[in-house]
Amino acid sequence: MKPKHNKAKRETTLNRGVSSLEEAQAWFARQSIEEIECVVPDLAGVARGKIMPVRKFLGTPSMNLPLAVFYQTITGDFPEFAGVVTAVQSDTDIFLTPDFATLAAVPWAQDPTAQVIHDAFHPDGRPVEEAPRQVLRRVLALYAEKGWVPIVAPEIEFYLVDKNTDPDYPLKPPIGRSGRPETGRQGYSISAVNEFDALFEDMYEYSERQGLEIDTLIHESGVAQMEINLRHGNPLELADQVFMFKRTIREVALEHEIYATFMAKPMASEPGSAMHIHQSIVDKDGKNLFSDKKGEETALFHGFIAGQQTYLPAIMAILAPYVNSYRRIAKDSGAPVNTQWGYDNRTCGLRVPPSDPANRRLENRIPSSDANPYLAIAASLAAGYLGMTQGLTPSDPVDTDASVAGVQLPRSLTESLKLFEQCEPLVEILGPIFCQAYDRVKQAEYETFMRTISPWEREFLLLNV
Repeated sequence: MKPKHNKAKRETTLNRGVSSLEEAQAWFARQSIEEIECVVPDLAGVARGKIMPVRKFLGTPSMNLPLAVFYQTITGDFPEFAGVVTAVQSDTDIFLTPDFATLAAVPWAQDPTAQVIHDAFHPDGRPVEEAPRQVLRRVLALYAEKGWVPIVAPEIEFYLVDKNTDPDYPLKPPIGRSGRPETGRQGYSISAVNEFDALFEDMYEYSERQGLEIDTLIHESGVAQMEINLRHGNPLELADQVFMFKRTIREVALEHEIYATFMAKPMASEPGSAMHIHQSIVDKDGKNLFSDKKGEETALFHGFIAGQQTYLPAIMAILAPYVNSYRRIAKDSGAPVNTQWGYDNRTCGLRVPPSDPANRRLENRIPSSDANPYLAIAASLAAGYLGMTQGLTPSDPVDTDASVAGVQLPRSLTESLKLFEQCEPLVEILGPIFCQAYDRVKQAEYETFMRTISPWEREFLLLNV
């Protein structure tokens, strides 16, 4: 049964963000906040950090964590540091400073609690290059030097699944309010969404109290697969919102005795989950640089498309960061498996949605929902930036089924990592230190996976080979 909440607390509207420690202090007082979660997103997009009383935070808002927090794998292990940082450096403290623009409530907490996302710095004041927020800031700074302002709008797909406490068993769809699980695909069905009305009411309430601007909610094509669209805006703010939303929907689902998962391919017979990224570039006055005065497509628009086409294979290790991610990138899977582009053609990896010239944009349909939002947005924008600055030209748009040509993207994490580490222009933009750290962490995760024997191997190899 869903736990009951304090009614007075539920009716309090809490918005996201203040501009200073002094404003934060007043905000804490108004909301009777007792604790604060000081978080920093790691390479996987997992919230790391500390929980402390508000009085301690107000006295010392900066906190220390070892640099190794950005080298931890999804399994909680650490890679070999040799050649990247020394063992001493990895255990040296870095300083985490709150970005007060991200201050928000933690609506699911039992006691009045706040959360704030931090940026990471070395003791000498240098930003920590391994930190995902810094990687995105680095890319945005390159755009700013050109007088360009990227605008993005992420769409995130996820599954609701029955509680699964034994990982040896496959996932199952959850029971809705009818008392029955979905047995067939209900794409865009309102009634299928209504099966989980209470859950989504809490999701919207919790999101509003954190200042997360959900635009739409739809049922996707998989069984109990949902998609939320966030309103377009500043890439760093939107990455923060995706990061916070993932925490939110997981917590809401747990309150309703089910799981929400962002695994790219959680069920073998169901479609995978994506994080589509809509992208446009404006100038300092807000004019869309993808359209000229006549409303026609510009050379910058074509360069942006060409950059995505050219560099998508090299950033697949970021857009599809786990072994499981590549189960989604398969022919006839429903996911785009190519670097083709087209007008309102969802079989292409790059889609130009219908719009007026002022809203012309490009949708990158390749990233999976398990990707770190900071890194996925940074990598996608980096590819577009290279295309614009290098004056690249895209291929002709495709108006037929682009999937018939087969899979044109890397099919494994190891293949993707090889392309990633060999792509010098991307390494320069994203930062050599980050790229080394990311590569080392992903290699370690792959080795961990290879130590696990799958049911397929036991079924088909045990007695047949």
